Amino acid sequence: MHPSAASRSFRRSIHSLLAIAPLLAGLSASAEASAATPYTLFESGQVRPVALSPSQNLLFAVNTPDNRLEIYHVDANGLSHRSSVPVGLEPVSVAVRSDNEVWVVNHLSDSVSIVQVGPLGRGVVKRTLLVGDEPRDIVFAGPGKNRAFITTAHRGQNVPYDPQLTTPGVGRADVWVFDAGNLGATLGGTPLNILTLFSDTPRALAVTPDGSRVYAAAFHSGNRTTALSELAVPDGGEAAGGVPGPNTNWQGIPAPEVGIMLKHDGAHWRDVVGRSWDSSVPFTLPDKDVFVIDANANPPAQLAGASGYYTGVGTILFNMAVNPVNGKVYVSNTEARNDLRFEGPGTFAGETLRGHLHESRITVLGTGVTPRHLNKHIDYDAYPAPASVNEKTLSQPVGMAVSSDGAKLYVAAFGSSKIGVFDTAALENDTFTPSAANHIELSGGGPTGMVLDEARGRMYVLTRFDNAIAVVDTAAKAEIGHVAMHNPEPTSVIEGRAFLYDARLSASNGESACGSCHVFGDFDSLAWDLGNPDGTVLNNPGPFVPLSPEGEAAFGTTDPLLGQDPDFHPMKGPMTTQSLRGMANHGPMHWRGDRTGGNDEASSQPDDGAFDEDAGFKKFNGAFVDLLGRDTTLSAAQMQKFTDFILQVMYPPNPIRNLDNSLTASQQAGRDFFFNVTVAGQGACEACHRVDEEANPGDAFPGFFGTAGFGSFDATTQILKVPHLRNVYQKVGMFGAGFTSGNRPPDPFLGDQVRGFGLNHDGTVPELFTFNSGFDEVPLNPLGIPNTPAGTQAKLDMEQYQLAFETNLAPIVGQQVTLTQDNCAVTSPRVDLLVARADAGECDLVAKGRIVEEIGFVYVGSGQFKVDIGASPPISRALMEAVMTAGNLALTYTCAPPGSGVRMGIDRDLDGYLDGDERIACSDPADPTSTP
Repeated sequence: MHPSAASRSFRRSIHSLLAIAPLLAGLSASAEASAATPYTLFESGQVRPVALSPSQNLLFAVNTPDNRLEIYHVDANGLSHRSSVPVGLEPVSVAVRSDNEVWVVNHLSDSVSIVQVGPLGRGVVKRTLLVGDEPRDIVFAGPGKNRAFITTAHRGQNVPYDPQLTTPGVGRADVWVFDAGNLGATLGGTPLNILTLFSDTPRALAVTPDGSRVYAAAFHSGNRTTALSELAVPDGGEAAGGVPGPNTNWQGIPAPEVGIMLKHDGAHWRDVVGRSWDSSVPFTLPDKDVFVIDANANPPAQLAGASGYYTGVGTILFNMAVNPVNGKVYVSNTEARNDLRFEGPGTFAGETLRGHLHESRITVLGTGVTPRHLNKHIDYDAYPAPASVNEKTLSQPVGMAVSSDGAKLYVAAFGSSKIGVFDTAALENDTFTPSAANHIELSGGGPTGMVLDEARGRMYVLTRFDNAIAVVDTAAKAEIGHVAMHNPEPTSVIEGRAFLYDARLSASNGESACGSCHVFGDFDSLAWDLGNPDGTVLNNPGPFVPLSPEGEAAFGTTDPLLGQDPDFHPMKGPMTTQSLRGMANHGPMHWRGDRTGGNDEASSQPDDGAFDEDAGFKKFNGAFVDLLGRDTTLSAAQMQKFTDFILQVMYPPNPIRNLDNSLTASQQAGRDFFFNVTVAGQGACEACHRVDEEANPGDAFPGFFGTAGFGSFDATTQILKVPHLRNVYQKVGMFGAGFTSGNRPPDPFLGDQVRGFGLNHDGTVPELFTFNSGFDEVPLNPLGIPNTPAGTQAKLDMEQYQLAFETNLAPIVGQQVTLTQDNCAVTSPRVDLLVARADAGECDLVAKGRIVEEIGFVYVGSGQFKVDIGASPPISRALMEAVMTAGNLALTYTCAPPGSGVRMGIDRDLDGYLDGDERIACSDPADPTSTP
């Protein structure tokens, strides 16, 4: 029988089979409502987005927004689509093991999909591995290259260990290693080893041609900078040994007392004027950036001693490639200059970071570490830069590919929408000359990675701005084709994304964009002193957290600011980069709330406009000139597109909280204390750090998660907005405070740590126990946590709760499992959990498989699933599993974000015609490739 005829025959058979199932009235209320919010934006960064099969006949590309792997046939005429395989949420990397087996890393699902590829280029997931939190990259290495190496964060609900989140000196980067030929019979697969590396969360991997060595790179690797709290810096300015001047703005208005930035120069911790602060920093930052793993060892292990790592590679490490001839490793990175200060023109202070926040680099690793600045043509003192400078610049280098003869390095400049072409010898020797003639312009924008097809003289590049694949003629250095992938993103996302990353638009010299610090919409794990001495004081309209009746009695006042000046001085001291995730519904923006629509001249009430996040985000427009170095601000229309895009970016589920959304005994005790025990003049912790998951029921993802957007006096020298607490688990890794907290004594010297910045506005509070200890015996706070064993335990419990803090999405979102006839005993309990959480309204549950062709289901409640054939009634889980796993087939369940189930399960394009019906209508008996 012809394949297309077999497909239609199967559809008729399954339709008849389904007709015997009990007929339900229709989709459940939750599934009906899901059509209103069909897409959730996470903005995950791609790492290894494309790969070629060993035969060079198939191209594989991750379709990140559509949670799919796209498969294309490659020939002299270009690319032709073969199939689209549903994988996990936010696929970011793909690696090919053979012509018929491909592995896909699913960043949000904490999983790896193993895809079996048929002779016509059609694929299906045969196994799902469960790994640590937010996996990013994968390579095959070791004996026969049969070992899979996968980078993940050192945490997550699927890990078999205690991540020791409150223990100093623990690495936060994991590499999971699997024997690809013997995955084990456990639920998520049995790794050969899980290597923990002494760095923050890892990202990229690279492997030597013989497979004997694997290189693993930290993502936010840092640059040996930290901040010193104002509590540890003498008052009175530089003359008194305090904050380096100027200590006023240009108008002579004194700046608040703030902390200072420090950088370790290899011998001492020094500030911007060169003074040593060694005695004030109770830890060291070894800055281990790239690690070397013996892939052949049993089990695989990091090389011993200094040969097992490289330091000083860069601040943000994006990707790596190995030269197959000389063995040199190329690391694409940016180097932050956050040890220096200020935005603005630099007139009053004589210094500014405007237009020179970061440098885009390729660092060469061999016998040493040699960074190469890609934009050495820029004269940073020339402002605005001439257009000829912008044309030569490459911004935010990410993916790379090396020619087989080792002579050419191709670099995807994500922020420039170009491919840079380098002679490797010139790069290594730093003799190259930046030139637009060595760039390949890409029409789609935002290239993230590429693969070379040297036999055809081509390169295939994934362009993330438009979710497409560019076909490049490498000899002509020109794009000759452009193939779009299906994209479920709304127009507002597609049109607004470039304003976050496009450095050619954002900076006159073309090097920096908002995404340089807000990496993939998140943060860079650094603090910056971006005050503007040439700026003016702005009014702070509030609103502010009111005092509780107990607080009013204790302080003898109703003033919630306790006499503090609330206004925004333009010189604010070091402040850690905040994430651009989850800003909707959370009020004024930035640490002080100084990006607010509440102080517009049109405001008639103190808080009028303060909770207008649209107006608040637009207040960042000035940073394009004062910080990035653009010659003018964005137009109103451009800034509106940027705003519409960025306010849709969401936080992922909390990876510390149990998958069933329950709390441990310690977490629950901490939550009870957090909500019910008065600790400050405002009341309990929750009085300021508001948790209200139903704040605005009409929103797609409503609620407050640690803040209600109010400002508050917080025992600092400035009024700060109460910060949300959704991402404190990301900031684990700094231990040791350079100041006392409440009645807590100074920390002893704690040795090597992986991060230089902690939790609070300037990053000087290292971890949650120190933060919670801030309530001990505060002079104006007689209601604080007592310094008793019970008080200590309360702070420890609150620490555990805040690490597992509520976020917009339940922890089950993204989780998946693949069911077969052979593994049902170990996988069925996980399916039970997914169904239970769907019944609780925490996710939309979808299921996908293939019998000749793809078939999809969405859970509609009461144990029933709707198939992607419009005329078919829902069927029971038992019947669905029996049909879909017969004959050694597989069925993959995935918990989708609420609202995405219909799109991901049964109606991919949301046109009202279900996927199965469309496949039948579009199939062509004369063309075996006509249906995916």
